[in-house]
Amino acid sequence: MNESPGWASPGSAPSDGDKPGVPRPAEPTDQSDAASKWSKEQPPAAQWTAPSGQNAPSGPPQQQPAPNWGGRPQGGGWGGPPPAAKPGVIPLRPLGVGEILDGAVSTLRAHWRTVLGITVTVAVISQICDILVQRYLMPAPAELDPNATAAEAIDQSLDAMRSSLVSSAPTFAITLIGTLFTTALLTMVISRSVLGRPVTLADAWREARPRLPQLLALTLLLPLMAAAIMTVGILPGALLGGGVGITLSLLTGTAAFVVVLWLMIRFSLASPALMLERQSVMKSLSRSAKLVSGAWWRIFGITLLTIVLTFIVSMIIAVPFGLIAYAADDGLGGLLSGRTPEFGWPFLIITGIGAVIAASITYPISAGVSVLLYIDQRIRREALDLELARAAGIPGYGPEQAPDTASGS
Repeated sequence: MNESPGWASPGSAPSDGDKPGVPRPAEPTDQSDAASKWSKEQPPAAQWTAPSGQNAPSGPPQQQPAPNWGGRPQGGGWGGPPPAAKPGVIPLRPLGVGEILDGAVSTLRAHWRTVLGITVTVAVISQICDILVQRYLMPAPAELDPNATAAEAIDQSLDAMRSSLVSSAPTFAITLIGTLFTTALLTMVISRSVLGRPVTLADAWREARPRLPQLLALTLLLPLMAAAIMTVGILPGALLGGGVGITLSLLTGTAAFVVVLWLMIRFSLASPALMLERQSVMKSLSRSAKLVSGAWWRIFGITLLTIVLTFIVSMIIAVPFGLIAYAADDGLGGLLSGRTPEFGWPFLIITGIGAVIAASITYPISAGVSVLLYIDQRIRREALDLELARAAGIPGYGPEQAPDTASGS
């Protein structure tokens, strides 16, 4: 072990080569060299016995090995690999999709005081800021003329889109800052829960605080990178204007979106690498790219599944609170009439409560899946399970490591 909280030295990551201390298969020897080492005096070749028993060699029959000797046991006993150690929320071996999701939920259950203390605090502060922004800073939605021509309707739609993007910037900034703190703190909680060790909110903050500036830079860099790529893709068609410009924007925008999606998955493990390995921003991006290499579709599928599940959970919570908010503010009759409601304080407060409850559940799951994907990739590529077992003090894996070294303080 070393001083790195990621259980491996950042300068000797086995993605760049073989990891010292991890058993590797022996290199094949050259046949000509091997042949030269045989003795010239060899015993006679053994006789082959026909399946029917003809031409059987004389002499006492040879003793056959007992069934399952050295093989997989039937109902327990000898043979077979031992079960993987599980000091915390996951077994220390390559993980399946269900085990990754279960590990994220198990972290929420095992450390619910710390996890809810983080998520509820961040969600409440974020929602208060968001309510104030929506109440006092958000401009009124643009009115669309139903009698406008096709060209005028397109221009009005573009104006409404630009206005919506500008007005959503404060909300996006608030969400970004909230995600920053939850990601930093929950990463430390999950890293300790893998080892089966307790962690408090003060412990998580003390370990995460030195990495917050780098995490902020990474959190800002990825959206800016995505926005720049999308701008390059959409801008030519937007400047051209008209029907041809819209068609061009759709084509180039779709291509830009594919590029952004590929990059976001490729860099999706950068945040855990930055926090747990104490990497710089650029090195954490490179580290994530190496870990994701060859497993892009698997990580994309697990990430997409997590997004869908958290979206469903959010909708299950948000829809009832939204209906209650409509009834308390404008009445359900206003919703059914089709006119645009004017939201007041009751609506904003009730929907804010629903958003806090949803965030308290979905934030830990999203962060847990991200960190466990990072750990899973390192187990698959770098035998991190051996380091984790040593850090957890499991017998048979070497001397027990100091708690500070394993947990990242």
